[in-house]
Amino acid sequence: MIWQRLTNNYYKGQLYTLQANIKYRQNKERGIKLPKASKEQIKKDEQKVIHHLTYAANESIDAIAKKCGFSRQKVWRIIKKLEKDHTIWGYTAIVDQDKQGFEHYTALIKRTNMPVDDKLTNKIITQKLDDAIYGMDIEIENSVYTHGIYDWTISFYAKDVKQAKKLCEILKKMYSGYIEDIHLLENLFSIRKNRILNPNSEKLKEFL
Repeated sequence: MIWQRLTNNYYKGQLYTLQANIKYRQNKERGIKLPKASKEQIKKDEQKVIHHLTYAANESIDAIAKKCGFSRQKVWRIIKKLEKDHTIWGYTAIVDQDKQGFEHYTALIKRTNMPVDDKLTNKIITQKLDDAIYGMDIEIENSVYTHGIYDWTISFYAKDVKQAKKLCEILKKMYSGYIEDIHLLENLFSIRKNRILNPNSEKLKEFL
């Protein structure tokens, strides 16, 4: 019964950690001292795991370990460390927006010269925008402070352009006095999203 439960990823992780601890104690008892990896090597190992996670985060620990040439215990420890120190923020799925019935938009925002105070900063950090669009057919994808012609970009999904324009109006009202202009772009076709190539990339020809 116990071994059946270990098929669950959580219990697999616990098993990997337990195995690593047992191996460490055995080596210590035998007087075997393992060389400590340099900071540079640790960084390279972490980057290797991150690379595979960014392209296939749904793969099993065993599959990632095989591709990296690491033990599964090592991969598990690296992932848990990266999650703990917030190098990894989280995991998501790349979906086809058309099949979800949503359109994709990007709002390019240019701010005024009005000085930014703590009240405004806290409003942005605490994501008050999410509260403002609650119940609407809008999902925020990315919110990025930028350097260049525009100062802030927000990419999001909406049912239609009417909903997208509503979001722009909400932004202008919420940050009144701080926004000079908003340009709204509609994404017609995604060739690549979050490193993943669109499996239906041939459809781009329909737009060109």
